[in-house]
Order: sequence, then structure tokens, then C-alpha cells
Amino acid sequence: MIEQIKVSRFAPFRNTAITLVNLGVFFLLWELVARAEVINPLFFPRITDTFDAMYNGFATGVIWPQLSHSLQNFLIGMLISAAIGIPVGLLMGANKVADVILSPYVWAMTSLPRVAFIPLLILIMGFGNAMQLTIIVLSAMFPIMVNCMAGVKTVDPSLLRAGRAFGANRIQMYGKIILPFTLPFVISGVNQGIARGLVGMLIGELLGGGGEGLGFLLDRAGEQFDAPMLYATLILLAVMSVGLVQGMRWLERRAAPWRESPAR
Repeated sequence: MIEQIKVSRFAPFRNTAITLVNLGVFFLLWELVARAEVINPLFFPRITDTFDAMYNGFATGVIWPQLSHSLQNFLIGMLISAAIGIPVGLLMGANKVADVILSPYVWAMTSLPRVAFIPLLILIMGFGNAMQLTIIVLSAMFPIMVNCMAGVKTVDPSLLRAGRAFGANRIQMYGKIILPFTLPFVISGVNQGIARGLVGMLIGELLGGGGEGLGFLLDRAGEQFDAPMLYATLILLAVMSVGLVQGMRWLERRAAPWRESPAR
């Protein structure tokens, strides 16, 4: 018992240490390969040059406005996507009539490439922030819907029967049985929405004009053959993505502590 407590107490530090060593080895190999010029330095810069470009970009105010624009748009888009996708997905999973009516549209929008919407959105909204926000919502909302719908359909029927037997009304059934049971599906859907939303964000910023966002920074670095800044922007996007996913994992641990597996 004491040994298990010690292991669980130091598990977060162990994971952090493993992550730091892993990243350190990765960046060291990157630096060695780049210095050996196995790949043309024009396309594969040293990691030290990449971090130097990132530092200078923050110090000179080049990166901050673009990062702030992308992050603000993305968070607003994800909030809108979750506010629409979660209740609609739960409704589709629990109500056959709603499922029959909405499923063709949901699956069609889920499978369509988001880049196909850009010309239509530009035609309707023009270039700028509104178009970029809309493509994020269209990218993230439907994976959330599909996962929530699938989660409700996998609820154990015996739990529903037990709820009815104890006199639970529809709201209580959703709040006490359906939503806790489907929470892993909701979290999974939001994680997929994060991945799709980031793609939509970049598509909107690359093709939608406006001259703002990390997508614009990527495009400008590519046009100027500024490989260190291009890789620095990609690293920022990776950090942004991982940070959001880890945030969702933290939220899941708080909302569903019973799903936390014991440390090994």
C-alpha cells in the first residue's frame, strides 16, 4: 500500500521527466541532422535557429498579434461548436425522429472537405474574421455531434430501465445517466473537434486573406523562404494543439474522476 502511494505521488513527476528527456533527445537529433546538412538547410534549419527566430518574433512583436488572433478565433469557434454540437448530438442519439431528420445533413457535412466551403464563405462573408470563425465552427462542430450521438446509443439499456423504475423524468435521465455515461464520447468528440478546428483555422487564414493569424505567418515565411520562422510557427501550432488536448484531459479528470486509472 505504501509503495503504491509513493508511486502515485511521483507519477506526474516521472511523466514530466520522461517528456522532457524525450523532447531533449528529439531536438538534439534535429540539431545534429541539420548541422550535418543531410537535408538542404533551406528546407531544414537548425533547431537553435528555429528557437532564435521564435524568440526574435516574440521580442519584436511579430508573433504575438498573430498568435493572439488565431487563439482567440479558435477558442470562440470551439465554444460555439461545443454549444451546438453537444446538445444536438445528444438529441440525435436519444430521439429516433431527430436522428432520421438530421443524420443525412450531419454525415454529409462531416465527410465534406472543409476547403470546399472557402469559395462560398468568401462569396457570402468576404475576406476577414467572420469567414475564418465560420470555417472553424464548420470544421469542429460535426465531429462533436457524431461522437455525442454515438455515445448516447451505447448507453446501457439496463441503466435507463433502472432510471425509469425509480421515477426519473427526462431531464434527470439526461443529467444523471445519459450524460455521465457518454462523457468519454463527448471528450473524444471535442478532441476530434480541436484537431479539425485547427485545420479549419489554418485553411481560413491561408486562403481567406485578412493578413492575420498563424496561417498568415506560415504563408509569409514560406514566400520569403524563411525556414526558421516557418518551423517556429509549426512548433507553436503543435504546442497550441497539445495544450488544448491536455486541457481537455484535465477537464475530464475533474468531471469524471472515476475514469482515472491507477498509476503503474
